[in-house]
Amino acid sequence: MNDIIAAADLTPKDFISDQEVRWCPGCGDYAIVKSVRKALAEIGTPTENVVFVSGIGCAARFPYYMATYGFHTIHGRAPAFATGVKLANPELDVWVVGGDGDMLSIGGNHTLHALRRNIDLNILLFNNEIYGLTKGQYSPTSREGTLSPSTPMGSIDHPVSATSFALGAGARFVARSVDTDQKHMPQVLKRAHAHKGASFVEIFQNCIVYNDGAFDNFAVKKTAPDTQLHVEHGQPLIFGAERNKGIRVNHDILALEVVTVGENGVTIDDVQMHDQTNRTLAGWLARMEAPEFPVAIGVLYCDPTESYESGVARQIEEAKQKSPSQDLNSLLKSGHTWTVEPT
Repeated sequence: MNDIIAAADLTPKDFISDQEVRWCPGCGDYAIVKSVRKALAEIGTPTENVVFVSGIGCAARFPYYMATYGFHTIHGRAPAFATGVKLANPELDVWVVGGDGDMLSIGGNHTLHALRRNIDLNILLFNNEIYGLTKGQYSPTSREGTLSPSTPMGSIDHPVSATSFALGAGARFVARSVDTDQKHMPQVLKRAHAHKGASFVEIFQNCIVYNDGAFDNFAVKKTAPDTQLHVEHGQPLIFGAERNKGIRVNHDILALEVVTVGENGVTIDDVQMHDQTNRTLAGWLARMEAPEFPVAIGVLYCDPTESYESGVARQIEEAKQKSPSQDLNSLLKSGHTWTVEPT
């Protein structure tokens, strides 16, 4: 693999393909692809060493719009294809792109196993809480009461939290960002890439046609300071336009609660510090929902361990050391064989 190129030698334009972008005007995917190109340019991996793998859905058009290698595969199976790519050539930067329906419904099984195996994939889940490409049916993340062609009286399903799912599957890196936050998202993507092992990034993405404004209760820039909690390892969980609100652990009920510094004797020392290696804290943060809580944005959990492909390579090397090399013909004739004699 070529050495990493200095950031100054690559620009976002180097990752723009010659394909016409065909998302609906105003779709949050436009902002995401812009952030991804910016992050890749700053990471500096040559375009020929980057691969995007997608399944089916609006998000799955992504590989066409990147001047890298890519596979537009089948519904829900992108993590499986990406696993094969990474095992065949561990030196490649492999990115998996899919929507909430693609990766948490028919593809939930493949997403789970890619995460628990800790394969060095950068998994980006675009969550718009709806099936967009197939005209607005409710998805696994759709909220209760969602009106759609497949739930005309309102969804009665309990939605799945993408980040809670990832943590439950054993993911070692779990993060969130918002499609319109062009300063935040590239930084999260670079953190995900730097993590050796499976990284999972949920990106809240607005579907302007079938689920417009689904995240307005926390994603609108004007009110975001009061509705988003940007977590940073080793820093207190502080938010609010005046930076005077915080998250504290209520030890009586073992749950998080919102407090205001300066009221009722609360000081900054009472506010919980973010520890990205604490899976329990990450689980609590993942379950915080507006309006009772701010929505946690950033790296919720990061605790690296050996990646799957590294373990496979190590086992292969150990097997080579234990057994001398043989030609294929000898191997085919070894073990249980027999000879057929003419009668």
